[in-house]
Amino acid sequence: MPDLLRDVIDALVALPPGAVYTVIGILAAVENIFPLVPADTAVAVGAFLSTAGRISVWMVFGITWTANSVSATGVYIAGRTIGRPFFRGRLGKRLLQPRAMARLESAYEKYGTWGILLSRFVPGLRAVVPPFAGIAGLGAFRTIVPIVVASGLWYGALTYLAATAIRELQQIVDLISGINRVGAAIAVSAAVVGLATWWWRRRRKSMVEDDGLDER
Repeated sequence: MPDLLRDVIDALVALPPGAVYTVIGILAAVENIFPLVPADTAVAVGAFLSTAGRISVWMVFGITWTANSVSATGVYIAGRTIGRPFFRGRLGKRLLQPRAMARLESAYEKYGTWGILLSRFVPGLRAVVPPFAGIAGLGAFRTIVPIVVASGLWYGALTYLAATAIRELQQIVDLISGINRVGAAIAVSAAVVGLATWWWRRRRKSMVEDDGLDER
């Protein structure tokens, strides 16, 4: 991963200012479709380059925030208008059973706003939540507002950090590598907790059913 990050950084540094803005905007948008796209790296490099006066740090932040928010909103809308009917169809029910869909809808209804807000700070995981919010039928206001707020906070902090604290390109590699490691750890932990909760609920349901049979 550090080698890939270094290649991305070297490519961005060699580009003219207009191309840097374009690449940053594209990567910030595509990240919501392909989570492995190095959007954070591009933003950090852009902010770092702004210290030399080549580009504007405010343009870097504005383009990133706008592109990422609009793209995430589009993915949410697609999940609600296309994904939701699909998963209620015959094939969709096989991929996501109605009982699982009901649990998904219940979880988003209960934790949706805060869940979306917090997930947008986790690389990789942030791309998964908006489309499933649409599939679960979560309202537009409760979805789009936390998306926009979290994206602004995340990329604002990253832009500020790269523009003020980074002194050499290697530090960007170290920063993004550290962010990715933390994000991976959080995602794995969330998956483990989710699986453990699912197993416990199934176990509990099985025990209740067995007790009912014994009483008969």
